Amino acid sequence: MRSVTILMWAAWLLAARSGAAQAPSSITARRLPQAPSATAETPAATTPDTVFQIPRVTGPPNLETLLHNGHGSNGENGSSAVVRSAMGLAVTDFRQREPGDGTPVSRPTTAYLSYDDANLYVVFVCSDDPAKVRANIARRESISDDDQVVIFLDTFHDRKRAYFFATNPLGVQEDGIRTEGQDDDKSFDTVWSSDGTLTDSGYVVRITIPFRSLRFSRDSVQVWGVAVGRVIQRTNEEAYWPHITKRRKGFVPQFAPLPGLAQISPGRNMQVNPYSMVARAQVFDKHIPGHLEQGDQRIGTDAKMVVRDALTFDATVTPDFSQVETDDPQVTVNQRFEVQFPEKRPFFLENAGYFLTPVELFFSRRIVDPGVGLRATGKMGRWALGAIAMNDRAPVEDGDPAFGHDAWIGTFRVEREIGKESHLGVLATDREFLTSFKFDRMYSLDGRWRRGKHLTLTGQVMRSENGAHEGGRVDGWGALADVSWASRHFDYAGNYESFTPEFDAPLGFVKRVGYRQTTQAAEYTFRPDGLVTKYGPSISGSFLWDHTTSQLLDRELEGLFTVELTGHTKFRVRRIEAFELFEGVEFRPHTNRVQLGTERWKRATFDLSFSWGTAVNHDPAKGLDPALGDALEVELGATLRPTSRMKWSQTYLESTLWTIGGSEKYFTERKVREKLSYQFSRALSLRAIVDFRWDDLNTALVDEKDPRKRKWAADVILTYLVHPGTALYIGYRDEHENLAISGTDVIRSQSADMSVGRQFFFKLQYLWRF
Repeated sequence: MRSVTILMWAAWLLAARSGAAQAPSSITARRLPQAPSATAETPAATTPDTVFQIPRVTGPPNLETLLHNGHGSNGENGSSAVVRSAMGLAVTDFRQREPGDGTPVSRPTTAYLSYDDANLYVVFVCSDDPAKVRANIARRESISDDDQVVIFLDTFHDRKRAYFFATNPLGVQEDGIRTEGQDDDKSFDTVWSSDGTLTDSGYVVRITIPFRSLRFSRDSVQVWGVAVGRVIQRTNEEAYWPHITKRRKGFVPQFAPLPGLAQISPGRNMQVNPYSMVARAQVFDKHIPGHLEQGDQRIGTDAKMVVRDALTFDATVTPDFSQVETDDPQVTVNQRFEVQFPEKRPFFLENAGYFLTPVELFFSRRIVDPGVGLRATGKMGRWALGAIAMNDRAPVEDGDPAFGHDAWIGTFRVEREIGKESHLGVLATDREFLTSFKFDRMYSLDGRWRRGKHLTLTGQVMRSENGAHEGGRVDGWGALADVSWASRHFDYAGNYESFTPEFDAPLGFVKRVGYRQTTQAAEYTFRPDGLVTKYGPSISGSFLWDHTTSQLLDRELEGLFTVELTGHTKFRVRRIEAFELFEGVEFRPHTNRVQLGTERWKRATFDLSFSWGTAVNHDPAKGLDPALGDALEVELGATLRPTSRMKWSQTYLESTLWTIGGSEKYFTERKVREKLSYQFSRALSLRAIVDFRWDDLNTALVDEKDPRKRKWAADVILTYLVHPGTALYIGYRDEHENLAISGTDVIRSQSADMSVGRQFFFKLQYLWRF
């Protein structure tokens, strides 16, 4: 509990004074001059080896200066000096990463960089046919289908982790953190401003990033890594300055050095983010049976304090997540192992990458009902630190001896850089029940080493300690080794994992234990010019043995062929041959799968996945053995944009298993999601989701009491989001199921017309930064 005490002392330092973020003035749409090329009068940094400095300015760039004093590609009419002095350093030599590698960007593009005492500024001038530009008025962080511009900032110049700030041509924002060896962390949200407009010859975007929204060292003169990029969706084009090639492994290590940022600091950087929520609910209780009226009123707060520019302390009291969307549909029937649903709660999402290890030993969704929590994250020189302390008011389910008892959860992560692109890290997690019913502890050591341009080695060793309420203690071990080779045409990945039967990670996401496994995968990609941008085969093999007896438990061999065309059109065909030992019976299922997806059209995207073959019935009815059956899975997805403000998405999932030959059906699971969004402005949006689910299960063959389940639910939420932390949410949810009351019993009916859960909520939160 020592770490909890330290974090609580830090939280006492937080105070409250009001502040507000200021946005730049709006941009007037008009004809945009052609993006300038590098000339003697408009200097452009062209390679990551070029030492350059961006100019310090006295205020935000005035886009009217650019629009009134534009110049042609050769700097005619003598206005380039005016533009340069107003906009900052110009970089023009954007080079493709996809589909070409080093090919100049297909449309003229310039980024102007400058800074002042409080902000970093980037102005993008992008030439294009305005009728072909993809730009929609959308919710924040919903621009994946649009053209984009982006700036990456490696503020510690550690060549590992970088902020990114992206917008579409209309200034709709997306931000996040890119970390080498991890997926992009788009849960990172901070306050910054952006404006964008379409013009007669393309579009222009201005990005303003306050230094108080970043974390960096206290050096009087900073050296950062920087990259700026442009995405053109219709041509699959992804171009950057400096050139970031796929001929070597790593993205952040290829940034250009940005020295000379002098006398900058986030300054006094504290924030308080209180909220108030009122909810009313009506819930059906099967034990009464009948409906119960429930009410909830909460006042809570999140608070943040930045110490020495780089270390962040966060605190939360009575966190609330009522505005979180429902989980995306997934097949859950007849799954051999637990299905993972991603974390969506804001407090846990920010800086989540600080706690990631190759094996996911801290999965924050395991914290079911948090009450009070503290977190510290940050970077100090070559050291990165993350710590969480939080209570959980519902850590285990009914039936567990510790049910009804709170637990305190602590997580600590420290990482040390070695060389330029390698590191060693330690993770420790602890869950202690207040009544000493049990404890769960985890210790892990991991490392990542870069060798040359293409090779990466990763390793991890883990130890678990679990104490039961009877006084017993069980220790378990786990290990992982991974090697990967990445280049423009050839990729290889080899993996080995081992977990003893005693290994247990209740705060992590480890699907199974008691095995040894190796996986090998290789892919070769051809990259022609023209309609087809890339194609090629890949193969993989996975073998899993019992940890104690070394008996083969599972084997999977896969062959895949992929073709990708312009317009992000993909076609994939794969074949999977497997071996599975389940409850002492050997099975050899196989799967054929065809996938097709396209974003060729500006207003519509489509995806189709169709699988057929055989699969195992893992939940046989009592008295029956598991058996192999004929399997079919279909997944359809479509997104339509009738206007630039409206988005309509549909998802359909179906999974069916028959006996061999199709004489009888084991089960069919179907899920449908309809999602409609309308954006009145960049801040105001309305979103509605309707989910349908209906299951048909043969209780003579499947272990299930209810043969026919019907459910549907509707979610509606009105959001007014000024910026992250300042928002108003008004929401309503209604769930229905095919139930009926017969006397004192609850029975299944034909249609889902009984409301089993209904909720209305109102939530207001406001961010003070001072």
